[in-house]
Amino acid sequence: MKKFLIAGILALSTAIATTAASAQQLATAIFAGGCFWCVESDFDHVPGVVKTISGFTGGRTKNPTYKQVTYGDTGHREAVEITYDPSKVSYETLLNVFWHSVDPTDGGGQFCDRGVSYRSAIFVRSDAERRLAEATKQQVMKELDQKVATTVEAASDFYPAEDYHQDYYTKNPLRYKFYRWNCNRNQRVEEVWGDKAYMGIPKTG
Repeated sequence: MKKFLIAGILALSTAIATTAASAQQLATAIFAGGCFWCVESDFDHVPGVVKTISGFTGGRTKNPTYKQVTYGDTGHREAVEITYDPSKVSYETLLNVFWHSVDPTDGGGQFCDRGVSYRSAIFVRSDAERRLAEATKQQVMKELDQKVATTVEAASDFYPAEDYHQDYYTKNPLRYKFYRWNCNRNQRVEEVWGDKAYMGIPKTG
């Protein structure tokens, strides 16, 4: 009995250590690209992405609600925190996905969603991330031959949105598809990027 108990404890300790090691190997990135339902959907389909959380960041109000961010003056953006495995997907690849899934020339919001809370941004957590973000921004400016409105900002507190916003595209697929099409998101991304446009999932409509 004692041997079985010791074996069980060792197995549990190994499992905990493995889980902890795996968690340490993961990284996070934060992007604001308009409606967070769409950004979440796009990145959920990138190999190497482990988890996405829709939320708010970049503003002043602590623990804001969706209503406060959308209709108030919180300074927050709708954003998505992306947990990924760097051994399977690089931060630079995530940046590439981000740029090609938004309209970086739009400084007033994204697609049909207008206002501060919908403006695009890359929130960086290190000097290395900032260098990559700024370098890819310069590449985008050259490629499009236009000014890029997307900002690169230091990451601050990230506040998850209400539960009903999480995985919205899977919980309410018909409403989500209608919203995305009606908002002209896919159409505009294709207009900006052509064959390089990224929508994560098959086009709606």
